[in-house]
Amino acid sequence: MLKSKTFVKKTRSGRVMKIVREHYLRDDIWCGSAVCEICKQESTVLQRDSCMESSLCSSAHYIIPDTNVVLHQIDILEDPLIRNAIILQTVLQEVRHRSPTVYKRIKDVIHNVDKHFYTFTNEHHRETYIEQEQGESANDRNDRAIRVAAKWYSEHLKNAEKAKDLQVILLTNDRANKEKAVEIGLMSFKCEEYIKSLIANPELVDHLALTSDDTNEVESSKLIFPEHLPLSKVQAGIKSGTFLQGTFRANRDNYLEATVFIHVDGEEASEVLIQGLVNLNRAVHQDVVAVELLPRDQWVAPSSVVLLDEAPKEDENEEEKENLLKNKANASNLKPTGRVVGIIKRNWRPFCGMLSKSQIKEATRHLFTPADRRIPRIRIETRQASALEGQRIIVAIDGWPKHSRYPNGHFVRSLGNAGDKETETEVLLLEHDVPHQAFSQAVLSFLPTMPWHITEEDLKKREDLRPIHVCSVDPPGCTDIDDALHCLDLENGNLEVGVHIADVSHFIRPGNAMDLESANRGTTVYLCEKRIDMVPELLSSNLCSLRSNVERFAFSCIWEINHEAEIISTRFTKSVINSKASLTYAEAQMRIDDLSMNDEITKSLRGLNALAKILKKRRIEKGALTLSSPEVRFHIDSETHDPIDLQTKELMETNSMVEEFMLLANISVAKKIYEEFPECAMLRKHPAPPPSNYDILFKAAKSKNLALRTDSAKALADSLDAAHVEGFQYFNTLLRILATRCMMQAVYFCSGMDSDFHHYGLASPIYTHFTSPIRRYADIIVHRLLAVAIGADSTYPDLMDKLKQAALSNNLNYRHKMAQYAQRASVAFHTQLFFKSRGILNEEGFILFVKKNAIVILIPKFGLEGTVFFENKDKPNPRLTFNEEEPALTVEDYTFHMFDKVKVTISLDSSNIQHQKIRMSLVEPVIPGVSVSPSSEPEAKKAKLDR
Repeated sequence: MLKSKTFVKKTRSGRVMKIVREHYLRDDIWCGSAVCEICKQESTVLQRDSCMESSLCSSAHYIIPDTNVVLHQIDILEDPLIRNAIILQTVLQEVRHRSPTVYKRIKDVIHNVDKHFYTFTNEHHRETYIEQEQGESANDRNDRAIRVAAKWYSEHLKNAEKAKDLQVILLTNDRANKEKAVEIGLMSFKCEEYIKSLIANPELVDHLALTSDDTNEVESSKLIFPEHLPLSKVQAGIKSGTFLQGTFRANRDNYLEATVFIHVDGEEASEVLIQGLVNLNRAVHQDVVAVELLPRDQWVAPSSVVLLDEAPKEDENEEEKENLLKNKANASNLKPTGRVVGIIKRNWRPFCGMLSKSQIKEATRHLFTPADRRIPRIRIETRQASALEGQRIIVAIDGWPKHSRYPNGHFVRSLGNAGDKETETEVLLLEHDVPHQAFSQAVLSFLPTMPWHITEEDLKKREDLRPIHVCSVDPPGCTDIDDALHCLDLENGNLEVGVHIADVSHFIRPGNAMDLESANRGTTVYLCEKRIDMVPELLSSNLCSLRSNVERFAFSCIWEINHEAEIISTRFTKSVINSKASLTYAEAQMRIDDLSMNDEITKSLRGLNALAKILKKRRIEKGALTLSSPEVRFHIDSETHDPIDLQTKELMETNSMVEEFMLLANISVAKKIYEEFPECAMLRKHPAPPPSNYDILFKAAKSKNLALRTDSAKALADSLDAAHVEGFQYFNTLLRILATRCMMQAVYFCSGMDSDFHHYGLASPIYTHFTSPIRRYADIIVHRLLAVAIGADSTYPDLMDKLKQAALSNNLNYRHKMAQYAQRASVAFHTQLFFKSRGILNEEGFILFVKKNAIVILIPKFGLEGTVFFENKDKPNPRLTFNEEEPALTVEDYTFHMFDKVKVTISLDSSNIQHQKIRMSLVEPVIPGVSVSPSSEPEAKKAKLDR
């Protein structure tokens, strides 16, 4: 049966266009129930015996949730206890339109065969399709479509002999929808009352999201926050310039302060400071908000006070704390200040953290403390508080009423005991939004079948480089080997140098499930004792990995180079290689240094090393920066997997050798793909830092009577090379560590969307990533572009679409940033584990930063940073004088400057179960009442949850 709609539409040019929309209705859409004998279905999804026992419905039943139940109670629907549900096409379409995240989650539930969720295409069934009536809103029409489909199911199943007393229950939180459903003879309940009626499953109640009706119970009558303006007023205000739109970023160290980064043409152009609970007005970190600027006489300076939310009672006055924010500031330090007037887009996600159990016996309402200090505490209802205490749990926010000091939420699931290694790793991955679930069957289905081997057909399309003495040089224990190298003498006296990169794009084809998953993950994430792969292990550690003595596909960049490291010619080719050795940096270094070794691999390494030294010298002369960051390596116990030793990573000549040729390959490829595809090449740039970023570096140099120039990368590089202090060998390293902190983040971008390609740190006019496709998705895109450029592969639409390339670049930049943060968090956690078993250590360090009430110390031996605080709640505070210009901090009669040498005790502070940290206490210089003796431990505090 065919339904058609005809309407006319006026085009931009003023022409009138007639549009005909056809809608096909069918009789062969089956109900999916195992009890039905009428439908001619080959297989069924809904079970004969739906075994959910409910006090509201004693017989077996199927549930039909409406759109709002799916949107707001997805945690309930995902629970393994909820089975045999009918998801209507009307509901799916609405959910897809309103929340892509929930849509993906409900689709995953539908695909889970154990859940028995059935999708019924009611919009194409002849008996359930309805047309919108005159004067009826789209929302009301959809509600009616849901009721009609539920009624059809109810009548349809009554005709089945096996159905017995099988019922259909419509779940809706809309009072009017429920009343209309009951009027036409349907069984209908609110989601909450149905879940509470389930016998023997009381824990499901904890997963219920609070609806607007429920929030009244937990609100006080006192109005704490102003009303948010409706979206229509917000949009009109932004258009007129009354309001500004931006991303809300909470302050990690001060819960009464935040910054809104204002959007101009999609870019973050300026900042507005927000101070005080009322002005923050229920915005949560990463929300998109509308702000109103306050009059200039109400502008303030960012506060240097550390304020953590100490769980005030509902009636406690916040004014005292807000007064601490008000400090006298120079007019130059005042920032544009505003208040949040509306929320444009909530960016809530499930949050990891711990339960702060209520002191009231038998209470069901408790506060949840997120692991991320930028997120406010969340009030939840649970009857499992005693069981959940001391565990890491996940909680979702449902809403934040204007009468409530905290947002309301619900318990999602428990992750395990706090402090447990597996649990903390899971928290770390979730909090940094690292996709780490096992690869789905859909993804794995695109892997090659084993045993895999190279065929004669493959060899016809590739250059055979198997006889060449290729080798790889990597860190110890590396199994995902992306790159290999060779160097050999040519008859004309020049050298041939090859960089051979794993040909991952041969195995991952555009647009398939494996490609989409890799694009979403963006990068492999390396934690201290585990790796979260971007591609399945069969590829990352086997078929793509350029292991020794096996044949592998590669994408090769081959140069003819003279002995002055000048490139004569460059060519790119798809190849087959057979690596002759997989070496560690130390093994390669040993071969180069051992003059008794003269095999082909060793001669190749010596040739590469000699060229690399010339390339590096030339790069530095052009202004490339050599910066420093204290990296550490853990030695892990093979049985307990606990860290047993911690040391800074030692870099060798071979590290630099590999780096130089990877940089050269990346630059060569960048030039080629930009030459061929000037509008859609994926490149990488490193913006020059704004002058204000260098303020702290200038102050540090000035403290040692040195001057630095930062007008160009070359000027900075030369200044850093010349910056030495007699008798202070580590000074230059400290200065380079500080310079690293001044840098901007390097980012991927699409060449057709930007005009500034320069890479500041490498002093290169153009750059990309080609050399690590096993662990970076950007490299896969670059491989595809290069393959098309040399005629080795065909193109596809998305590759040539600069808007899609730009969107992909944004995701890759986000994933890389979060991977870096996750790696740092992993190092921090393993550092805590290391010091947990060490007790107190006495170590020498240097002051990296001087704060108003503290000094930040770097311990070179461990590459570890920690803070010595001079204010303590448990004892009288010493006399402190802070000089912001130098900067310097005088404690009693002793003045601390940047880079001063000190001696500290290092121990693990476990007083806060959720936020354990390395604690440092001053030993030398000796300041009476402040310093501790080397042997004594600062008084341990009783372990507590972060309050």
